[in-house]
Amino acid sequence: MSNKEIPPKLFISYSWTTPDHEAWVVRLAEDLRGNGVEVVLDKWDLKEGQDSHAFMEKMVTDPEIKKVLLICDKEYVARANGRTGGVGTETQIITREIYEKQDQTKFVAVVTERDEAGKLCIPAFYGPRIFIDFSDLGTTDAENFEKLLRWVFDQPLYKKPPIGNKPAFLSKEGRAVELATSSLFRRATEAIENGRDNAMLLVGDYFQKLTEELEKLRIKQSEDEMLDDLVVKSVESFLPYRDEVVKIFLLLSRVKDTDEAVQIVHRFLEGLIPYMDRPKNISTWTEGDLDNFKFIIQELYLYAVSCFMQNEKFDAAAVLIGKDYYLSDSFADYGSPMISFWIFRQYLKSLEYRNNRLELNSASLHADMLRQRAGRSVIDFRYLMQTDLVLFLRSHLDYSNDQFRGWHWRPETLLYAGRLPRPFEIFARSQSIQYFNRMKCLLRISSKEELEPIINKTTRNPRMYFSQSGFPVYIGGLIGYEQIATKE
Repeated sequence: MSNKEIPPKLFISYSWTTPDHEAWVVRLAEDLRGNGVEVVLDKWDLKEGQDSHAFMEKMVTDPEIKKVLLICDKEYVARANGRTGGVGTETQIITREIYEKQDQTKFVAVVTERDEAGKLCIPAFYGPRIFIDFSDLGTTDAENFEKLLRWVFDQPLYKKPPIGNKPAFLSKEGRAVELATSSLFRRATEAIENGRDNAMLLVGDYFQKLTEELEKLRIKQSEDEMLDDLVVKSVESFLPYRDEVVKIFLLLSRVKDTDEAVQIVHRFLEGLIPYMDRPKNISTWTEGDLDNFKFIIQELYLYAVSCFMQNEKFDAAAVLIGKDYYLSDSFADYGSPMISFWIFRQYLKSLEYRNNRLELNSASLHADMLRQRAGRSVIDFRYLMQTDLVLFLRSHLDYSNDQFRGWHWRPETLLYAGRLPRPFEIFARSQSIQYFNRMKCLLRISSKEELEPIINKTTRNPRMYFSQSGFPVYIGGLIGYEQIATKE
């Protein structure tokens, strides 16, 4: 305590029950004084010839007395409730103070005893207010004394954090999208949870409505706002709706028969692909205009695969990875109307520009945003990283020839994998031969030895396979290669 700081002044109200009890009160008072509290105690401050009633009233009502401690044992409660003796006088004053004053933090009861029925000894006037329980043998005196000091100095262990800003998606500026999906979402989730026959039809209706409503997110460039600002604002405005979709994915991944469920998810993701390509009716556009759609759709794809993987529906997740997607009229330059899952991994020029413009010095702003947004999701970010790794491995296993390097999935989220002390969960569990045999359909391999070439390639040249920054990632460690398929 600094020399200029005035110590808090505290009065102790107690009953002279027994010499041992009085000695306990004195020790408590001494300990409080030893910790910077100006304690007023009758044994120290009430002198011969003074009016004890006047002294008590002054101690309770004096504005300089910031705290009043009520030491509650059986005798104190009996006198307080019966309004007898000095304690009875004090409690008549305290009752008026407690009920007539707005600041009720001046008084606190320290309960030192329980009655024969095990009930805490608390005077009737104190009511349901919070107290400090020194009668609990399971709690140490040190813990209780700390609580007492925190109350005296108004330094609670738990402090209310400052109020943040209103979420952008609730503000007028952030309402770039108004999706009319809430009622369909409730009907679909209720149907899945209750196993209704029409559940998949309702899920399909929900996905269709969400796909249509995405059009409201289309960016219109403005002279007043930078393109990268518009992209980030649009992505942020979609966040509550992403949360809805993830809940649907999770419920679908938990149904007994996932065949129909995963087909509906596949068609939903397929229906999003056109948003990543320039509409035929738009002639003027710049690279980055569609980056909001590219970010949102990749994020949804990562969550969809992650949900099925987390619930160990590996066959279903393998469908989302291995089954091609129909391009319809989009991406006409690709030639074939069917495309692999790598279509969901698009380069976002606007985020690179934003990183440079704002001097954020981020190794991957894309990865940073995915990680920040995962903080409010029911799927932990480590599952997104795990999925990112699986997609990376699968893309290299499907297209092992280096001439297809442009088709490889670049796992941006593995930027954070260097902080992981052990392999991802599905690979750690794959030390079991039985588990590995169930999981390997994700990678479309028959033995772990098929992973060796990609492990060797990425170890030699991580910059080529991950990103321009070259992440310090060792694939063999992330999959625990040496331990895979080593136990029954």
